[in-house]
Parts: sequence; C-alpha cells; structure tokens
Amino acid sequence: MLPSLTALLLCQLIGEALVRFLGLPVPGPVVGLVLLFSFLALRRSVPDSLNRTATGLLHHLSLLFVPAGVGVLQHVDRISAEWMAIAVALLVSAVSTILVTAAVMRAMIRLMKLDDEAGEATDP
Repeated sequence: MLPSLTALLLCQLIGEALVRFLGLPVPGPVVGLVLLFSFLALRRSVPDSLNRTATGLLHHLSLLFVPAGVGVLQHVDRISAEWMAIAVALLVSAVSTILVTAAVMRAMIRLMKLDDEAGEATDP
C-alpha cells in the first residue's frame, strides 16, 4: 500500500511542480491525474496494489469533504452576502453541464447508429 500511495502522491507532486513552473491555469492535482492516467494507459493495466489503494481511498472519500465544510463555515458571512451570485453560478453551471452532456450523448447515439448501419451493410 505504501508504494502505491507514494506513486499517487508523487504524481500529484509532479503535477503541482509543472503547474507552478509552467504557469498553467489548471490545478496541480489535475495535471498529476493526467500524468497517472497516461502512465496507466501506456502500461495498459492497473497494478493490483494501486487498485487496492485507490479503492481504499474511494471508500473514505467522504472524509475529504471535511475541509470543504470547514471552509464554508469560515466564510459563511461572505456566502450570505453573495448568495445570489453563487446561486446563479451554480444554476448556470448545472444547466450547462446537463445540456452539454445531452448533446454529447445524442452525438454518440447518432455515431453508434451510423456504425451499426455500416456494419449491417457489409454483413452478408
């Protein structure tokens, strides 16, 4: 478990370093996740120890929301002062996410139908 946890944290550290060094406008853990995904895609498999470690972390994912809850409580005055802007931002982002997801789903369904029709046309 320790080597797998070290590998996960090392990917995050490399991501943080790249973001700071290159001035990228994305969070370091996201870059680290892309690096980890790239490595696993090239390897074409996930090591069992990494799978077990990641599954264990996912089982306790709710603990990672504790700092966010503390942050909300620390800034409750600011949130109450700017609740309208926060509500509008949440509503717009939720609706846009639903619309983009629906558009991608429709496009994928259309592509799958075209693929099925092409497959049926070549079958004897």
